[in-house]
Amino acid sequence: MATIYDVARHAEVSVATVSRVLNGSSVDPAMAERVTQAVTALRYRPNLVARNLRTRRTRLWAVIISDVRNPFFTDMVRGIEDVASAEGYSVVLCNSDEDAAKEADYVDVALAERMAGVILSPSSGRTTHINSLVGAGCPVVLVDRELGGVRADAVLTDNEQGAALATRHLVEQGFERIACVTGPQEYSTAAQRLRGYRAALAEAGRDEDESLVRFADFREPGGHAAMKSLLDSPMRPDAVFAANNLMTIGVLRCLAEHALSVPADVGVVGFDELPWAEFARPTITTVGQPTYDEGRAAAEALARRIGSPDTEPTRTVLSTSLHVRESSLRER
Repeated sequence: MATIYDVARHAEVSVATVSRVLNGSSVDPAMAERVTQAVTALRYRPNLVARNLRTRRTRLWAVIISDVRNPFFTDMVRGIEDVASAEGYSVVLCNSDEDAAKEADYVDVALAERMAGVILSPSSGRTTHINSLVGAGCPVVLVDRELGGVRADAVLTDNEQGAALATRHLVEQGFERIACVTGPQEYSTAAQRLRGYRAALAEAGRDEDESLVRFADFREPGGHAAMKSLLDSPMRPDAVFAANNLMTIGVLRCLAEHALSVPADVGVVGFDELPWAEFARPTITTVGQPTYDEGRAAAEALARRIGSPDTEPTRTVLSTSLHVRESSLRER
């Protein structure tokens, strides 16, 4: 028996568009015609019982994260689940894979399936599909990354503070040419961590050197490529601040491939804790985020939003902490 998802694939439209056509909502005529033809071709028959049940919100929360492979999200999702369970909700985990189109598809599904709420770590600066959630009355909480132009609650960490802690520590250890490998410029986390790095250098009375800054993709290959680019430059850095955990791994792999010793040749501090940071040799200095607490705070914000949909959006910012280990300690 054909499903609404089969109709969407056949018509090459989103599930939400099929739902709007079937419900008689306003849709572009050409798209509506494609949906109608797909319904006829597949002999699709809507499940009227299920449709009636979906006239009310489900007891499901969609949690759309940007990269399920990133251990940063593990404790965060656990925090969300603990609150959701206590509130009588179940969690559906969606991985957008840092892909804005995939994220938009999950948003469409959340709308079509009448999710009670959505917690989202944005994969781009695009706001149209997220605003479609808000416009449809679906409660939304942004987590980790924030977006301008979206009226939603947000739970974040103090990225500037964490980056400044990391850079200030490297300065205090006597490193002279401190590089920064940050993420895509359009991501709030990347921009804020770069600002924290720059602020700490300015505080130390150092001139900013743009040749020491690289923009990567918040993933291991990007960190590796950025570090290789820095090593290929005329004036190599003697320390690097990597603005997330996966890029830190890429940086360390690149340094090992070039037979460079950490921290004797290059000091390293990474943003986000690494599960094995204390077991590596050398152990890895990291900026830790309260990821479980961030997940709990996001879930609590969503529960409040469901209960009081007309209140003003809130913005919660949690502090970071520096965990000093061997990778950033220079011998005196």
